[in-house]
Amino acid sequence: MIQRLIGGAVGALVVVAILWWNHVDTSLAATAAIAGAIAAFIWPIVVGWFLVRRAKQRRENDIQSEVSRQMANQNNPPR
Repeated sequence: MIQRLIGGAVGALVVVAILWWNHVDTSLAATAAIAGAIAAFIWPIVVGWFLVRRAKQRRENDIQSEVSRQMANQNNPPR
């Protein structure tokens, strides 16, 4: 958690530095820094949610293929 907060703060500072270097209005830089900090804080949650969903779908597909294989073996016993 602390790593995400530090990452958000560093991301906001980098955004402010880049905008200051390009001579952008201070109020716009502050708004961009806040938006950048929020995005830096939230993106790991979104990516993690996507990866968990993908892993769950793969696991369910593996289970379904194993069930199908066992059902096929049960319906057609070896001779």
